[in-house]
Amino acid sequence: MTWFTKTLSGETKELADKCRLEAEAYYRSGSYNCSEAVLAVVRDYFRPDLPQEIVQMASGFGGGSGSGCICGAVSGATMGLGLVLKNDKKQISQLTRELHTWFKEKYGVTCCKTIRTTNPKEICLVLTGEVAGKIAEMLNR
Repeated sequence: MTWFTKTLSGETKELADKCRLEAEAYYRSGSYNCSEAVLAVVRDYFRPDLPQEIVQMASGFGGGSGSGCICGAVSGATMGLGLVLKNDKKQISQLTRELHTWFKEKYGVTCCKTIRTTNPKEICLVLTGEVAGKIAEMLNR
């Protein structure tokens, strides 16, 4: 059972599950890092009018932006909020705070280096899927 199974409506849960699985598949393929995988799912489900190349803007955010700082999956989701919500900066800020709060409650920190130090490498696959599912849930409200 995943973290969101208990509280979501059937339609939202189904979308969140699809997004989680698709993000994990993108990440597993080796062609996408965590940030790219989450942003690709947001594009696929919420902004399919945008070219696939838009995902490339997330390339530098994988692995904590190369420095180990903020989790790339969280960065990809944050970029996704901007793509979907466009000029609604108030809602983007509110949902970004909500995402960070949720992530910190679940993992203690948003720092990639800290998370990867205390967890196996496979945690990135899990984080990628869970963040993609969470952002889908948030955008589907």
